[in-house]
Amino acid sequence: MSTDPRHFDRLYADSPDPWHYETSGYEAEKYAACLALLPEGRFASGLEIGCSIGVLSAMLAERCTRFLGLDVAAQAVERARARDIPNAEFRVAHLPGDWPEGTFDLIVLSEVLYFFDADALDRLARRVAESLSPGGTVLMASYLGETETELDGAEAQAHFAGALARRRRARPLGERRDPRYVAQVFELP
Repeated sequence: MSTDPRHFDRLYADSPDPWHYETSGYEAEKYAACLALLPEGRFASGLEIGCSIGVLSAMLAERCTRFLGLDVAAQAVERARARDIPNAEFRVAHLPGDWPEGTFDLIVLSEVLYFFDADALDRLARRVAESLSPGGTVLMASYLGETETELDGAEAQAHFAGALARRRRARPLGERRDPRYVAQVFELP
């Protein structure tokens, strides 16, 4: 991750929900759009990168037999754990280095890609390609406004999608473009 993890620790120290995931109309609309893009049915094992306090995680876990949420901020992970989602586990991880063992048939990266620089996105794409089960689904969503990061949301998502496609063939399943965000879903055979 390009952004210093202490930045996120400070954000969560100042506010238990710094991006207003629990109360924002924008977030609720984006979550609904992302979930609608996913293929129907259940996933055996889901992974969310940058799970924060677990709002989207709770919705994703309903579609998964097993679910793992990762975030760099310990306070966010504690809030996610407090949701007491029976089939979910939440861990602190500094990615792309602290990658979990196993394979997943759903990997979600929502509002997180722009926190990585290009080199870290390449490493993250390699990890995703190696860990996604054949026929697995990748969901990406990125904010399109100012992010004050090296790559903005559109640039980071395009870079990641390209890096992923260079490692495994990706078949687009759907896309939602809004003036505020872009969400894309791919299947990797």
